[in-house]
Amino acid sequence: MKKKIHILGIDDMPFSFGDEKVDIVGVVMRGNSYIEGVLRTTITVDGKDATSALIKLIAGTRHRGQLRVAMMDGATLGGFNVVDGEEVYEKTGLPIITVTKEKPNEEKMKNALRKHFDDWKERWEIINKGGMKKVELAYPLYIKCWGIKFEEAKEVIKLSIVRGAIPEPLRIAHLIASGIKTGES
Repeated sequence: MKKKIHILGIDDMPFSFGDEKVDIVGVVMRGNSYIEGVLRTTITVDGKDATSALIKLIAGTRHRGQLRVAMMDGATLGGFNVVDGEEVYEKTGLPIITVTKEKPNEEKMKNALRKHFDDWKERWEIINKGGMKKVELAYPLYIKCWGIKFEEAKEVIKLSIVRGAIPEPLRIAHLIASGIKTGES
């Protein structure tokens, strides 16, 4: 795997559940060291438009030809706006990796969905697509991936970490999103 692989890191801006919309930031990085571009789109807080927004974002960027993989901070953006990684991969051809620092508490997540959404079963089905696997590094991470084998996804994650546990494209997307929304990251 090339050390300078082009990775799209995706994270949402801070928001409150009273907000109607939230912006999503994408950072295009070459490996773990060089920012090639920054992307933005908007989704509905707790809505159902994150998957289509990411498909449009990926398909419409001038960086698309260089991108080899996208990684997201978890399976949801903007609260419980669930991203269907399988569908994003199928419609864009770009492999997708979701990354979390802690293994999600499935029962707690299911109860929250059940409590707040009439369509909780549909959202839960999307969240459960793909098999979550633990990546053993200095700090463990939990990932799901589509369009890329687990061992290759693990290699991408290793290549993209500078220090700590968070892949650099995700860390930079988070810093930019926080800085724009709150004035400081």
